[in-house]
Parts: sequence; structure tokens; C-alpha cells
Amino acid sequence: MTSSATKGRDSFTASEAAAVDEARLEHLTFFIGGEEYAVDLHRVREVIRYDTVTRVPQLPPAIRGVTNLRGRVVPVVDLVTKFHGRDTAVDGRTCIVLVEPRVDGGPPVLGLITEAVGQVLALAAADIAAPPVFAAPIRVEFLRGMARVGKKFALVLDIDRLLAPAELMSSALAQDEPTAVEP
Repeated sequence: MTSSATKGRDSFTASEAAAVDEARLEHLTFFIGGEEYAVDLHRVREVIRYDTVTRVPQLPPAIRGVTNLRGRVVPVVDLVTKFHGRDTAVDGRTCIVLVEPRVDGGPPVLGLITEAVGQVLALAAADIAAPPVFAAPIRVEFLRGMARVGKKFALVLDIDRLLAPAELMSSALAQDEPTAVEP
């Protein structure tokens, strides 16, 4: 005779196992402008050391240039420039996180310059809180939410919106607008 515990384990189907795996998605964290951000690990192709990035004339300021990835031209985005209007300072911990946004008309792989890579977090949907409606370091529509990391939060990016071609190109307009001078 089969115990109820054994019966329960035997009745656990492959689709139920997949649902459990999808319920906890892994996210890679990294630092931009001193803040911790996260992206779905399924959208990360790889992390590489910062190497030569060739500037290309006429690109928006947030697109730092392109890098050579095994003979392939990959655009590199500096999110510090996009969010804060200054370039990321490059040092020994600086990396490029290669991501695969799902956007029409955009490159299949983009590099994100990061100050440092953090950790891999397994997050359930319940672990991701709604983004704040105020005081976020970036526009709220670029966030999927916030995930608790110890006593702090990592801002979970919506890379499809953030890295959409129209959004990347619009960063040039944002940089050309006059800014208020603080006293």
C-alpha cells in the first residue's frame, strides 16, 4: 500500500514541476550609479570584463559605443549616462552584462556597462514589490518592481522597455534639454 506522502510525490507531474521552477525566477544583480539593479537571468547571455568600447559619432549619449564580441558588433549602453547624465567610471570591477531584450527593430544583444556584478537571486513573483511611484532613481516605467536584498532593495529592470530602440534614441533629446541650475 502506498502512503499519502509517496502518493503525493508520485502525482507531481512535469507541468507542476515546471510551474514551481517558473514561480522562482533567477535574477542577476549589478550596480549602476551606486544602486543595485536586477534583470531576469534568462535574459542575460553572459557577463564579460569591460574592454575596448569604440565610440560611434552621432549616437545618443547613453549608447557608449560598440564592442567586439567574438567578431560580432554589440552596442554598449551606459545606464549611468541614461539615468544620471554622466558616464560610468571604469575600473577593475567594471563589467558588461550582455542582455537579450525582446524588442522589435533592435539588436538581439546589447551590453550594459555595470560598476560591478552582484549576485544571483531566486525570486518568486511575491518577492517583487510594486515599484515606487515617487523618488525612484529612474523612471518607474523602466521597473518591473523592487526585490528585497538583505535590508535594501534591488530595482528589477524591465529591459524590454528600457532598451527599446525609440527609448534609447530619445535619450539624446533628454540630454540636450536645459537643466535647472541648483543654488
